[in-house]
Amino acid sequence: MNEDMVSVGLIGCGYWGPNLLRNLVANPKCEVKWVVDISNNRQEYVRGIYPALKITDDLGDVLYDNDVKAIIIATPAKSHYSLTISALKAGKHVLVEKPMAMKVEEVDKIGTIAKENNLVAMAGHTFLYNAAVRLVKQLINSGELGAIRYIYSQRLNLGRIRSDVDALWNLAPHDVSIIQYWLGNPKPVRVTRNGMAYVQNGVDDVVFMNIIYPGNIMANIHVSWLDPHKVRRMIVVSSKKMVLYDDIAENKIAIYDKGIDRMAVLGEHMDFDDPSTFTFNHRSGDIILPKINWQEPLKVEIEHFVDCILNGTECLTGVDHTRKVVNILSLGKRPTNDQ
Repeated sequence: MNEDMVSVGLIGCGYWGPNLLRNLVANPKCEVKWVVDISNNRQEYVRGIYPALKITDDLGDVLYDNDVKAIIIATPAKSHYSLTISALKAGKHVLVEKPMAMKVEEVDKIGTIAKENNLVAMAGHTFLYNAAVRLVKQLINSGELGAIRYIYSQRLNLGRIRSDVDALWNLAPHDVSIIQYWLGNPKPVRVTRNGMAYVQNGVDDVVFMNIIYPGNIMANIHVSWLDPHKVRRMIVVSSKKMVLYDDIAENKIAIYDKGIDRMAVLGEHMDFDDPSTFTFNHRSGDIILPKINWQEPLKVEIEHFVDCILNGTECLTGVDHTRKVVNILSLGKRPTNDQ
């Protein structure tokens, strides 16, 4: 096989797998050799669109194919760890959908095996390959927004309800990953969560997670699959400007030149520093809707995965980033006395 190509196998072609498969087939540096799925219906679906691909329900077909260099995993979350370990032990690079694993110790094990075998282990935190998310990162890094005060996000919808993970583990990995990326992957000071299970016992349908970071930066995450509206919104409130990122809006980024500035007032004794002589100015300036050079984030993610394999590029959503995301999700444990 051409050394500038990566032969891949896809495990799982259910909900998200078809999107991965479409982008893998379209990537000129990928050769999709295998698709693995235990469902006959999903196998027939793949055959109908990609008749040239090899389809199987036997995981061993792809694990023990020496031509396959990389494996992409798009299966239920609780199977991610075991499948990733199997792929790495078979000498394959791995791109696994989020979360990479359900425990920090499992992510550490994945990282150890990948490092020992010089393999890429990457998680599908797709939003970090989103041009709008990257623009917010540039605004933060440039200092244009000023000091970050707090971030809040809403990821809501009516359905899709899952049983293998709760709403936090299904939806919040996106928001935690984005917030960590924006802030430079800091270690939180405190993580708390409040959730409630209404439809299935022990599976929270709605969760509010609060994260306190160094420097008194606060992040609040609201996820739910019982909400009447589809919402994919994050707001960054800073000392100079504020940013709204709305993933389903036509204008995905809006920059608000708004804020409240503390102003010194000349005191009775010509003293500008007396705290009792401060007043506040409500500032409301322009709203800027920047142009974004849009590409499908999943396309960019696949390109990055291939680049990491072929060129040794440092992985943006590798084990280091993923470990911090899983750690935060794990710190927000579900209270045992929930009804």
